[in-house]
Amino acid sequence: MCGIIGIIGKQAVAPLLVEGLRRLEYRGYDSAGIATLVNGSIDRRRAQGKLVNLEDRLETEPVTGSIGIGHTRWATHGAPSLDNAHPHATAKLAVVHNGIIENFLELRDELSGAGQNFETDTDTEVVVHLIDRYLSDGLSPRDAVAAVLPKLEGAFALVMIFAGEHDLMIGARRGSPLAIGYGEGEMYFGSDALALAPLTQRICYLEEGDWSVVTSEGAKIHDSEGAAVERPVVQTALSGAMIGKGNYRHFMLKEIYEQPSVIGDTLHSMLNPLTQTITLPPSEIDLTAVSKVSISACGTAYYAGLITQYWIEKLARVPVMIDVASEFRYRNPPMTKGGLSLFVSQSGETMDTLAALRYAAAEGQRIVSVVNSPESSIARESDTVLQTLAGPEIGVASTKAFTTQLTVLACFAIALAKARGGIDRAREAELAVALAEIPGWAAEVLNDDERIGKLARDLSEARDVLYLGRGTSYPIALEGALKLKEISYIHAEAYAAGEMKHGPIALIAEDVPVIVIAPGGDPLFDKTAANVQEVIARGGKVIFLSDGPGIAKMKAQAKPWATIALPTVDPFVAPILYSIPVQLLAYHAAVAKGTDVDQPRNLAKSVTVE
Repeated sequence: MCGIIGIIGKQAVAPLLVEGLRRLEYRGYDSAGIATLVNGSIDRRRAQGKLVNLEDRLETEPVTGSIGIGHTRWATHGAPSLDNAHPHATAKLAVVHNGIIENFLELRDELSGAGQNFETDTDTEVVVHLIDRYLSDGLSPRDAVAAVLPKLEGAFALVMIFAGEHDLMIGARRGSPLAIGYGEGEMYFGSDALALAPLTQRICYLEEGDWSVVTSEGAKIHDSEGAAVERPVVQTALSGAMIGKGNYRHFMLKEIYEQPSVIGDTLHSMLNPLTQTITLPPSEIDLTAVSKVSISACGTAYYAGLITQYWIEKLARVPVMIDVASEFRYRNPPMTKGGLSLFVSQSGETMDTLAALRYAAAEGQRIVSVVNSPESSIARESDTVLQTLAGPEIGVASTKAFTTQLTVLACFAIALAKARGGIDRAREAELAVALAEIPGWAAEVLNDDERIGKLARDLSEARDVLYLGRGTSYPIALEGALKLKEISYIHAEAYAAGEMKHGPIALIAEDVPVIVIAPGGDPLFDKTAANVQEVIARGGKVIFLSDGPGIAKMKAQAKPWATIALPTVDPFVAPILYSIPVQLLAYHAAVAKGTDVDQPRNLAKSVTVE
């Protein structure tokens, strides 16, 4: 989603704004721009496309000034274009905006009726003209913003600078995240801590409805009612050094290869290898009293939730309701007071998931979140936070965030099962050992990268691809299909293998590869193998993912076109391990097609609008 940075500095801020925008590229964007104050006047530079286009323009048309704002835009209202790129400005102010102003048409009509001309198709422009009108009436920047904010409906983060005000920025948030950074005689705004990482590690996160007047001396924060409030300033652990690509061609590949390490780091926070026990962070939630769990998430995180549904229902014998977050609250589901609701989000800022969380909280649910950022909105509004220790994930397509989510959720399922009496001490130890082995096995899978890459080059020539799996392998099939779609733009669909006979088998053809996930130790292996025979009998080109015994058993029945051998593991942890080869298949197929792997078209890392 769109990225924001603002700086009140002691020197020319344009280079710092561009570097801040570079750290926000992972969020996805289609245009970029900056605005600074030069001798009291606003000076803007914008460019369509990648950030390098903005840098090229700044080379030929440099800007000076020690105060400025920058923005990477992911189009919502108004197509990607130079005119629609941020910052938007008049002679009196410049504004950058993340989110959607839902009542912008009504506001636009009001302003047009008063004689205001609009130059763009964006919802943001109404904010600029509304504030401009109040400034023209003689209000101060602070009072003008205070008058406009109550008129805006929707989710937004706003940062603005004002002509003639070389020591003033104003920011506001409602629904979309916004952080204030504290320096020595310098101050900053950013969409997240990563944007500000090299500049400061002292961060204050605005809360829902907050807005702030910032000068070089500090920040004065107001709540939605205009009352002055204090918000804690925290020390963030993020650093700019954490986002380098190293020797890897793409961030995505780097992040795939980081999985053994980050899975291990995440496990160490919950698993004691000596006692072979799982311990969750301290919480006021009594797991022994949990009789039902609701799970809500989006995209890849939703597939992590699907696997968790299998785990919890099998181990803990607790019923689980799961929804995509974008639909959850529209059902108005009745929820038992005191129930447990689980929300999964890499960024912790996913708007649909946050809205679902707030619905559940209003229904009296106890809230558990699985997030990669403990400072995020979802984390701050949860009763208990289970953190994934994936570190910054820059590639838009989730990889290490997904496997660390599965790692945390596996630990949660075990802890819940233990509390509910679903497993005994011996089974807990078995599962703990199986989890502890995953980092080593993951490293072994990565050793097969070259061969998987060769298979992927053949895969890249397909127009359509099918993925099959049963049980916990079915969500991995869904995730594999999503990855391929996201970064290679190849049409892919996933089905529960047992559903093949109910329609999808009509799609089987020699030019439609079929990727099958079937761990040999899975109790459902034989049923999946029978489905593979059906596919092969109809000329299907099967890539079969299993362990050594599973591949041998499959070949005794029918010969797949290709196989990918994985270590033999407990079926409970297999989804974590089998995620890696489907990531690699998608990655190498995308590289073969020449797509933008780290920033695929139309996608954003963190979706902070509905």
